[in-house]
Amino acid sequence: MTERKSGNGVVLDEVSKGIIEQLQTDGRRPYAAIGKAVGLSEAAVRQRVQRLIESGAMQIVAVTDPLEVGFDRQAMIGITASGPIEPIADELAALPEIDYVVITAGGFDLLAEVVCESDDALLDIISNRIRAIGGVQRTETFVYLKLRKQTYAWGVR
Repeated sequence: MTERKSGNGVVLDEVSKGIIEQLQTDGRRPYAAIGKAVGLSEAAVRQRVQRLIESGAMQIVAVTDPLEVGFDRQAMIGITASGPIEPIADELAALPEIDYVVITAGGFDLLAEVVCESDDALLDIISNRIRAIGGVQRTETFVYLKLRKQTYAWGVR
């Protein structure tokens, strides 16, 4: 059985999950090595990976440590809004400094993660760009002091 689309996204079989697990460990792992681990040929793994990427179920990306590449300030910003939330989320998502935007239920309408070079850059993003978006009523900023865990290996449980 292979992966197939369901009403809520892609449903993965055990082989596709195994391929994803292999790539989550090392995104540059050769297809031949993945094939040995999951019981497929190199060509079959290549086809599966291509289908997983084309379906949107998976991406292969380089993950950097922001502090190591000059981004000394990270923060999560809680946003309270009025009116339609999705247009605000779209405007936030268009800002290059924001790498994560979710519409939430609870104390905030939206959460946005910001990665920037300095406290001055963070202040500019909050004061001049986020608060300037129509419908943004209030923001609350949670500055990251130390990152204890960040993982991307949850995708195939």
